[in-house]
Amino acid sequence: MKTKLIMAASVAAAAFLTGCETVPPGVERGPHGTIAYDVLVEASEPGARIEANGQSVGNTPLHLKIFGDKDGTFHDFGSYYYVIQALPLTTNQFAQVRYFGTGRHWAPEDRIPQRVYFDMNQKSPEYPPLGPPYYVYPPYGPPVYYGPPYYGPSVRFYFGPRVYHRHDHW
Repeated sequence: MKTKLIMAASVAAAAFLTGCETVPPGVERGPHGTIAYDVLVEASEPGARIEANGQSVGNTPLHLKIFGDKDGTFHDFGSYYYVIQALPLTTNQFAQVRYFGTGRHWAPEDRIPQRVYFDMNQKSPEYPPLGPPYYVYPPYGPPVYYGPPYYGPSVRFYFGPRVYHRHDHW
């Protein structure tokens, strides 16, 4: 009787602890378990050309479809940043860029905005935001610090087949 009760309790606990992840109805699914977010991209001068990750997506105002994680952040598709760039229409305007972190290799990840606005008359900064971090390592990998050597007493254990040394070859 007790074994049946324990078995029933363990099955009930397993059923309770396992859950399923569902996507809200009407949401478009994307690759790698992502969902689609609609972002409105506007500029101070309508008609500015917009590029997302180096690909031309159209002229402002436009709705940009971004595939992100279910928690509302950018998904890591292989780059450190998701870049949206607005190119000027006239010579008195400036190119504008927005960088959003994707969380690659434990870098910060940003939330997907509902709206991105570019002021084309605003002067670009003297030093634009840096791209992804770039580290130069030797060909065998990053340097590793093993700490100072220890010359104190030690104990060694050897587990394996016994090795017999024959000393008759002298």
